[in-house]
Amino acid sequence: MGSVVSRIAAMMLAVAALLLGLAAPGAAVAPVAVVVEDTAGVLDQKTLLPAVERIQFYEPTKVAVFTYNGTAEDNLNEEVLKFARSRHPEWISADGQKWADGLFIFALDPVGRHVGTYMGEDRKVSLEQRSDIQDASKELFRDAQWTDGTVAGIRRAAELINQPWYRSAAFLITAWVSFGLVVLAAAAWLVVRAVTRAACRKQIERGDRSYSNVSMDLDVTELNAATIPEESRYGSQVLEKHRTFLSRYAAATELSNQVHALGKRSLSSRKNLRLARQFADSAAELDALDDVIADSNALLNRAATWPTAWDRQLAPFRKDLAGLEQLLAKRHGQGDSATATALRSFRDGSLREIEQWTAELADGRITPEKALDRLYEARTRLSGLLENHAETVIQGFARNEREARLMREQMDTAHEGLDHRRGRTYEPSILGTVYPSYQFFTVATFSSGFNTGVSSVNSARGGGSTTGYGSSGGSFSGSGSSSGF
Repeated sequence: MGSVVSRIAAMMLAVAALLLGLAAPGAAVAPVAVVVEDTAGVLDQKTLLPAVERIQFYEPTKVAVFTYNGTAEDNLNEEVLKFARSRHPEWISADGQKWADGLFIFALDPVGRHVGTYMGEDRKVSLEQRSDIQDASKELFRDAQWTDGTVAGIRRAAELINQPWYRSAAFLITAWVSFGLVVLAAAAWLVVRAVTRAACRKQIERGDRSYSNVSMDLDVTELNAATIPEESRYGSQVLEKHRTFLSRYAAATELSNQVHALGKRSLSSRKNLRLARQFADSAAELDALDDVIADSNALLNRAATWPTAWDRQLAPFRKDLAGLEQLLAKRHGQGDSATATALRSFRDGSLREIEQWTAELADGRITPEKALDRLYEARTRLSGLLENHAETVIQGFARNEREARLMREQMDTAHEGLDHRRGRTYEPSILGTVYPSYQFFTVATFSSGFNTGVSSVNSARGGGSTTGYGSSGGSFSGSGSSSGF
């Protein structure tokens, strides 16, 4: 099989060379003229004009750029046609029904957040390609980079307008699919099995590391558990988790035996990859729990190592506090809002309080349980402040209630957490063991939900194209469309 794949791969290289030879670039032509009508006043023409003039088209093309401050409800196609009829009748064909030959218009509404592309009949492309041109600019437009986004859109247009047949995506895809089916039939199963085998080994290695740690510390873990004060609210909860520790260790041992008995061919099975992942997750959870048992014993009994154990309890909270500024500095992060100010004030106060708690704990002025209570209360307050700020961010980014609802759903999903739904891991701390993983709204989950929410809303905004020219367009049927960003 390997020699067959090698021969087919050699054939594919020959085909690739042939295709590259066919796709040798034709004559490149700079725009015959560039006209900029920046009625919105958002473009830097000193940057825009030289950049557009350097773009190479396949055929001599006149490029027109039009910006307009509208609303989200406006039809940009209609506004472009109105402007052309009143200010640039030469953009329209002699019969008034199409855009002029040799013309490409790139339009932008930065307020209504629409982008449009229009072209003469001899320069027109498909609706899908028009969307491709518009999409090339949207990420920059979402960041208010109007000039760079315009250049990016025009550059993509130059790649697609009058594109030679041998450079078209359809031709290249057809050619590669035709020749590639043979290779896929011969090699796909080998690739899948190799990838699965590598993933399986990686999971087994991950499980082995955790399982080894648990096994080496097994006697110590039992000694630590035996001396955790059961009368402590936190100690009793950790001991409740420990009661199933040995049975879970036995289950992990059985999983370890099973995965290590797998041969090379068995490692390539998806079923056994799931088994290896189950082993790795089980061992990792036990490894985290034995650390929590050790920390509970050291902290609640004020053993010599209690300061190290206490530092580990503070670590997740410290991480959240340290990550706040980066979160607030994100684009659309509403870093100058009242809720952001409240978060910063809380952070500064909490850093002082952490030092105070630690000093009081060292002096014996508060018990370990009280210190953990204060940490729980502080993390609960942070969760509330993050929830308030989430609403500020949502209101600042969403344009309507539908978008706000979509962002809230993504925030809620992140808050619940994939690990919680899978039930596999938890925060390796006393609080993380006593309380469910979704108890605290962390900076990491906030950031994850925010990123997913923004992405979902942006996808929804850019999901549809408008092709008509509105009530004032009459019988005009020029090639063009617009979409939101």
